[in-house]
Amino acid sequence: MARFASLFERYDRLVLFDTETTGLFFQRDEIIEFAAVVVENRGGEAVVTREYDELIALTPGNSVPPKIEQLTGISTQDLLERGIPKEQVCSDIADMLQGNTLLLAYNAHFDLSFLYYLLLRSGDPGILKGKDKLDLLTVYKDRRSYPHKLCNAIDAYGLTGSVVNSHRAVDDVLATVAVMGEMEKEKDDLLRYVNLFGYNAKYGIDGRPIGSVTYKPQAFDPVRPIYEI
Repeated sequence: MARFASLFERYDRLVLFDTETTGLFFQRDEIIEFAAVVVENRGGEAVVTREYDELIALTPGNSVPPKIEQLTGISTQDLLERGIPKEQVCSDIADMLQGNTLLLAYNAHFDLSFLYYLLLRSGDPGILKGKDKLDLLTVYKDRRSYPHKLCNAIDAYGLTGSVVNSHRAVDDVLATVAVMGEMEKEKDDLLRYVNLFGYNAKYGIDGRPIGSVTYKPQAFDPVRPIYEI
């Protein structure tokens, strides 16, 4: 694993996370799987100190749409049998985010929006206050031309075969850790992207902007880093 030296100069802990959801609408749909990897600096080395992956019980009366079940392999029955209560997941997340922690995800605006509404309904959204955020999709869009899905980043960095983009949160978050390591080797400017998210100017920001984040339009084909615009 890469050292992430510049990030650990500012943060004690990195929490990379991913979600699987019942749909695309933050206020209506819900998270059905939450996975996270906690990375800490141990003697100058970046070490994974915790892996977390849980299915989350649905709100009574709700179900997993057929398209989502086909994409993720997660069924309504799976959540009935193995899904843990939303309140427990919120408590676990709060534990992971203690202290000086940086939150990271690939397409972070999407996952953070769902996380906020999960915490609003079943936990304490205040745990996100003051936490810096890094979107690795924004970084990748500055490094490579379209397309920009996680699977494209895996291919571009030669990680095919060692990680997978399976549309299961645990696989995708581990793939994101590997992609971030290759990004740091390529160019050590990850700190410049903290609290800076790119968006498609044609479609605008999807949903509610995150108050602590600066949003800038970002082209499909990189010309110069978004932090220089």
